[in-house]
Amino acid sequence: MNIKRLLSKAYRFFYPLDTVTMYKKMGVKIGENCKIQGEVIIDYSHFWHIAIGNDVTIAPRAHILAHDASTVLHTGYAKIGKVDIQDGVFIGAGTIVLPGVIIGKNSIIGAGSVVANDIPENSVAVGSPAKVVSTLTDYLDKINLQMNDYPTFEEEYTLRQGVSKRKRQEMNHEMKDRFGFVR
Repeated sequence: MNIKRLLSKAYRFFYPLDTVTMYKKMGVKIGENCKIQGEVIIDYSHFWHIAIGNDVTIAPRAHILAHDASTVLHTGYAKIGKVDIQDGVFIGAGTIVLPGVIIGKNSIIGAGSVVANDIPENSVAVGSPAKVVSTLTDYLDKINLQMNDYPTFEEEYTLRQGVSKRKRQEMNHEMKDRFGFVR
């Protein structure tokens, strides 16, 4: 092993690439200000068919697939399809996005959904298969009403800001109705 490769491996050990940078280096088309959280799987064997827009969040354990190998045994061919996740989309934890799907701008996909068909922009979709259950506007109106009834917490109540044990206990106490909102 040459010295340059050895130093590169040592650097990656101490300073691992963030997920977005790793996928961009592989060649996945990813826009600006995207957050791809832990254990997300973007189809390694057909990543060049996947486009992710700006301001997209993909929550943990989501799968973005651009191929379906279920047909190989019978036909000798895998089905492939482009996936287009447009700007401002949120994909919930454990969601599976299947080949050939377009998720329209500013849409929310609920956790655990299976996206088998296109989702129009400004929609909230959930389920298996994912179905549109609301417009984004109606959903946000509902959330804004709930924020009047449930406690809200600022960033000092998050792990990224080092939330203290006292603040965690305080949060749970204030969420006596089970819910709250954190910045």
